[in-house]
Amino acid sequence: MIQRILITGGAGFLGSHLCERLVEQGHDVICLDNFFTSQKSNIQHLLGAPNFEILRHDVTLPIFLEVDQVYNLACPAAPGHYQYNPIKTIKTSVLGSINMLGVAKRCGARILQASTSEVYGDPEVHPQVESYRGSVNPIGVRACYDEGKRVAETLFMDYHRSNQVDIRIVRIFNTYGPRMHPYDGRVVSNFIRQALNNQDITIFGDGQQTRSFCYRDDLVDALIAMMNNEGNFVGPVNIGNPTEFTISELAQKIIELSAASSRLVHKPLPSDDPTRRRPDISLAKKELAWEPKVSLANGLQHTIDWFRSINLQDYRPPTPNYS
Repeated sequence: MIQRILITGGAGFLGSHLCERLVEQGHDVICLDNFFTSQKSNIQHLLGAPNFEILRHDVTLPIFLEVDQVYNLACPAAPGHYQYNPIKTIKTSVLGSINMLGVAKRCGARILQASTSEVYGDPEVHPQVESYRGSVNPIGVRACYDEGKRVAETLFMDYHRSNQVDIRIVRIFNTYGPRMHPYDGRVVSNFIRQALNNQDITIFGDGQQTRSFCYRDDLVDALIAMMNNEGNFVGPVNIGNPTEFTISELAQKIIELSAASSRLVHKPLPSDDPTRRRPDISLAKKELAWEPKVSLANGLQHTIDWFRSINLQDYRPPTPNYS
C-alpha cells in the first residue's frame, strides 16, 4: 500500500538513502531538513520525482502535515557537530520529538525514532543489549546528544503508553557509506579523506578502542523492516553490525584499500569517548528477521570509491570541529 511518509533529517547521510529507497518503492515522500549538516546534493536527483517533496524546516518548530508514517532522523550525529551548539542539539532531540509525536498523534500515523548506541554511554556491559540502561555522564560534553536521545526515547514511550501513539524505536550503531559528509569528523570519513590525500591518519587514544561498523544499505533495510513490522514490537532494538574492530584495524584497512602511504599518528582521547561498542542484535534477528549482509571490506571499498568521485571543494565543513 502506498504511504504518505515524512522523513525528518531527510537530506542527511542516512535520510537521503531512506528517501531514495521509499521513492523507488512508490511512496509519497516528504523530506524535511534545516540543512545544518546535510547536503542538498544528497537529494538533488530526487527533485524531479512526482512523489518527492522537500521542505526546509527546523523540527524544533511545530509543523502541520497529513502523513501515514514519520521517520524521525533529525539531529546532528557527529561529536564535532552536536557539541558545536549543544543547546540546539538537545532541543532538536527533545522539542523535535515532541513536535513529531504531535504530528503522529493528530494524524494517527506510525512514527519511528532514530535513537543511538550513545544511550549506552561508555558501556559496562559488552556487547550491549537493549535491557542495559547505560553508563552516561549527564554533565559531560557528549551529554547534549546522549541525554537528548535518551529523553527522546522517554517521550516516545510516554506518548505510546498515555496516548496510544503507534511508535517504533531503533538504536543505531556506527553507520557508514557513500554520502557521508566528508567533514563530519567521524573516523571513517576522517580516515578516508586523509588516506586519499596520503596524509597522516589521526587516531585519538591508543587505537585499541573498538567500534562496530554497519553499511548504509543494511541500516536502511532495518529501518524499513522496523517501521513496517505489524506486530506489537515497538522496541527499542539495536541496529548495527556485531563484528567488532579496533580503530587501528579500521585505519589499516582503509590504508590498504586506498593504497595510501599514510602513517598513523596519535592524539589524546576526547572526554567521555566510549572505549568499546558492539551491538547484540539477537532481538533484531528475532523480531525483524534482520541482520547485516555487507562486510566491512566491501562497504569501505564502496565508500572509498564514492569519496574518490566527489570534489571536496563542493562540501563546506558545517562547524569548525570536524577533525
